[in-house]
Amino acid sequence: MFSSVYQCVVSQDCRIPYVSSAVHAGFPSPADDFLEGHLDLNEYLVSHPSATYYVRVKGESMINAGIHDGDLLIVDRSLEPRENKVVIAVVDGQLTVKRLKKLKNKRFVLVAENPDFPFIEVNEENNVSIWGIVTNVIHPV
Repeated sequence: MFSSVYQCVVSQDCRIPYVSSAVHAGFPSPADDFLEGHLDLNEYLVSHPSATYYVRVKGESMINAGIHDGDLLIVDRSLEPRENKVVIAVVDGQLTVKRLKKLKNKRFVLVAENPDFPFIEVNEENNVSIWGIVTNVIHPV
């Protein structure tokens, strides 16, 4: 399901100019004529650099969660898997991105955010392990 996996490398060269004024999505407002400083996207998007990796999505199973084909996911392996989190899982040796859900019988399933894809039950038969929690999605507009 993924075209490539990247290990996070924190670099001092990722500083980008940052305008602190909010951008209105409704009616326009007067622009502030000053620059707040710089924003390092690593500091903003990566909480645990040594436990973080990037992975590119291939497929449409998570489109209703705002995750599209070609998006870049930021994944944190240090976070504990919990219900309703979007996770990277290994199912029978293959990577997938799904939402972790708990059923009433206390069993877990991996659920696609696209009705065209079936859920995957987490059981002894399909050898599932969680490789991390998706913390951010980067995609073009």
